[in-house]
Amino acid sequence: MIHPTAQIDPSARIGANVTIGAYTIVGADVSIGDGTVVGPHVVIEGPTRIGQDNRISQFASIGGPPQDKKFSGERTELEIGDRNLIREFVTINRGTGEGGSLTRIGNDNWLLAYVHIAHDCIVGDHVVFSNYSALAGHAEIGDWTILSGYSGVHQFCKVGVHAFIGMGCLVGSDVPPFVMMANEARGRPRGINSEGLKRRGFDAARIGAIKRAYRTLFMAGLPLAEAREQLEVQAQDSEDVREMLAFLDRSERSLAR
Repeated sequence: MIHPTAQIDPSARIGANVTIGAYTIVGADVSIGDGTVVGPHVVIEGPTRIGQDNRISQFASIGGPPQDKKFSGERTELEIGDRNLIREFVTINRGTGEGGSLTRIGNDNWLLAYVHIAHDCIVGDHVVFSNYSALAGHAEIGDWTILSGYSGVHQFCKVGVHAFIGMGCLVGSDVPPFVMMANEARGRPRGINSEGLKRRGFDAARIGAIKRAYRTLFMAGLPLAEAREQLEVQAQDSEDVREMLAFLDRSERSLAR
């Protein structure tokens, strides 16, 4: 199941039932889990750990060194979980020594054509990166987030769970969970991701609580400290509002408001 033209470094660890296509290069210190399919003309550099049942399409570049002038060749890694789809011309870089030394991709994500994941990024599970979307270094993306085509996230920004980044939207601040960002709103919030939440089984009560929290945080005109006090009261009856509060506590950049 490994094409004879593929070049596999002797130190690479290849799991059971792995398929590797023609002219693909698998470098030193690479591990590929059981059932993963790697297409032709793919380059995978190490140290990189790839889990099980992933699908990597032709011309992807996985585990390359970070595009960071401070990188001086120190050992850094890339970890990719299970059941991810990585399409054509996707690029994913390893971490940097100063940034934690690790880029990590979770499980069940879709990275469509020409997506770029920079060094030291942390991506959760069930994230969709549409064509040409990109993360700068040190970005964090929560579970179930969708990044539309041509969208981008600035370095060190965090995007919370179940958020939706609209087409062409450039994110320069932290985006709380459940929030929609729109390019036509000049990178500002435009409501909550109601349709996405419904598709994932959120009932009317949960969505209503999230809407109240959104109005408190973004529409009431309150200083952030006062809005947070009101969210603490609302969080007593809503795990989702507690998720928003936890995100605010973790936020290190300005909040998209």
